[in-house]
Amino acid sequence: MSIVWAVNARTFFTELKRRRVYSVAVAYVVVAWLLIQVATQVFPFFNIPNWIVRLVVLLAIVGFPIAVVCAWAFEMTPEGIKLEGDIDRRITRKTGRKLTALVVIVAAVAVGVTVFRFLHSQQGIEAAKQPPLAVAIESKSIAVLPFENLSEQKANAYFADGMQDEILITLARIADLKVISRTSVMQYKTDITRNLKEIAQQLGVSNVVEGSVRRSGNHVRVSVQLIDALTDRHIWAQNYDRTLADSLALQGELATEIAAGVGATLSPQEKARVEATPTKNTAAYDAYLRGRALAAGLTTDFSNVESAARSFQESVTLDPNFALAWAYLSSALSSAYWNGIDSTPTRLAAAKDAADRAVALDPNLPETHLALGYYRYYGLRDFRGAFAEFQLAEKSLPNDVGVLRAIGLIQRRFGHWDETIAVIRHVIALDPRNTEAAGILALSYLAKRQFPDALAVLDHILAFDPSNRQAIEIKAFCLWAMRDFEAADLLLTRPDSSLHLRGHQAMTKGHYAAAADFFSKALKDAHGGEKREILVDLGLAQQRAGNVADAKATFQEAMREVTQELGTVPADSGPAAELHSYLGVVYAALGDAASAVKEGKKGMAMQPSSEDLFEGPAREEQMAQIYALLGNADEAIPIIKRLVHIASFNSISVGLMHIDPVWDPIRSDPRFQELVAEKKP
Repeated sequence: MSIVWAVNARTFFTELKRRRVYSVAVAYVVVAWLLIQVATQVFPFFNIPNWIVRLVVLLAIVGFPIAVVCAWAFEMTPEGIKLEGDIDRRITRKTGRKLTALVVIVAAVAVGVTVFRFLHSQQGIEAAKQPPLAVAIESKSIAVLPFENLSEQKANAYFADGMQDEILITLARIADLKVISRTSVMQYKTDITRNLKEIAQQLGVSNVVEGSVRRSGNHVRVSVQLIDALTDRHIWAQNYDRTLADSLALQGELATEIAAGVGATLSPQEKARVEATPTKNTAAYDAYLRGRALAAGLTTDFSNVESAARSFQESVTLDPNFALAWAYLSSALSSAYWNGIDSTPTRLAAAKDAADRAVALDPNLPETHLALGYYRYYGLRDFRGAFAEFQLAEKSLPNDVGVLRAIGLIQRRFGHWDETIAVIRHVIALDPRNTEAAGILALSYLAKRQFPDALAVLDHILAFDPSNRQAIEIKAFCLWAMRDFEAADLLLTRPDSSLHLRGHQAMTKGHYAAAADFFSKALKDAHGGEKREILVDLGLAQQRAGNVADAKATFQEAMREVTQELGTVPADSGPAAELHSYLGVVYAALGDAASAVKEGKKGMAMQPSSEDLFEGPAREEQMAQIYALLGNADEAIPIIKRLVHIASFNSISVGLMHIDPVWDPIRSDPRFQELVAEKKP
């Protein structure tokens, strides 16, 4: 019996070979594998649904036994496909050779694709090993560290800071150099022990400039040294003794020597700009340096904006022909207008007048274009006009963090998130410790719902600023959006975690009474926009906890708060649009449908997405919240459906909609359930 079975088995396998079943099986497997690779790698690029990819894989699997059976029963001949019993074996030899050749060719292609994907994946693995935002160290890269103030009068510290800052800015005008910006170098003040090699590695540079300034009366002594930080080799060192008047041209002289020391090449236009003296009036220059020192942190801290404006005003009063000071005065005034410090027409007119004076004195000065850009952006909300001015400024200031930041902010208004990400990554390469820029980058990834990328940036911030409140807040929302509640809980167990965030954490668990308690405590120290947000969150928590009377009182307080704020901002401004939308949400929570819809639509009309793709979608989100709180799913869901499928800065994502109580009144609607069931974050 066993002998017969063995003979039959050999006959069977011989027959498989004779009928070329092996060849067909191998060819099928190779072709199917290639088709699956195309489906999984190419289909997503064209937004082809995942179910089609799964269908291709399923059909490939199901088709294998069918192909094998067909290979057994049929044969390919020059005359076409015929039943196995109807063919002449001599005729099929040629066809068999063709099939074998086809199998070899397809297999070779498959091997090539496999090798390519392996090498590509290895590159990806190596890239993934790099720390977040890592950049290569360039040979023509410099960090100008804070200069030591050796003056007997410590009040002259601003002069040392100003000298360092002016050298840094002058170097940044040279396209052939990478110059680390002020924010990242100021942490290495002279009262700490410096390890230049470590500093260079942290900032991603090859060279470091150190210096000191001694000012006594009308005399200035500046000592500067350029060091190759990677080898600790001193490239050059020099002392400069100048009168105060002669020191006005010193930063250009120093910048030229530093650039030559690292082998940078200056174009004739760059050389002229570097050597230009902005003013010959020493008192005006002194006031200008004070203004620059005060204005250094205006992107995140606006407490000094008025003092900076006064210093620049003093400077132009002393020298009405000081174009650079006029430009910075205009930028400071525009900032005060935009940030609500003084949003009066008088302040905006003063910003325009200062910009016009700068244009009249030096229309080609890049800082003049920067000032005009900020006036159009902050004052007129003319994003297209502002973008054009910022681009003109960038031509002469290719490495200026302020210009690049401005371009990134404007790109968000157009909904150009990839462009924003690219330019802000450039900012961080020039200013790696700039937490404000890193925050913009994280929010940009958040807008695209690229939560892992956002987390990498946030961890970069928290690595050197562990208590950064904005980074912790954004990270918590990223983790909630990814539904990683365990990691979010771990993040917020910190003793310094914000009470507002801990309230949101309690809401994610459905602990509404505990959330209300956290929000109530957070209110004690809140003011402005944060107070408004906490009041709305508190009212929602009280509603869900069943405290209807308390919720009503809270929403009424929120209504008074928002109405009061509306009286402090220009009627047609962006802040006014946001406040009208907030007022609509509050009215909806109070059940006043007519007032809620009216205010929500007013906010959308003032800030439409067609004109502003950064804040416009936020007004749409608030309109959806209004309809949701009113239980109007027919109006709310189309808005949500649009927003969940576009990149925009809002909190509408599948993960967050699962836990946000604002959607509870329409949560049971099948259309809403379909949206939150999508396989996306």
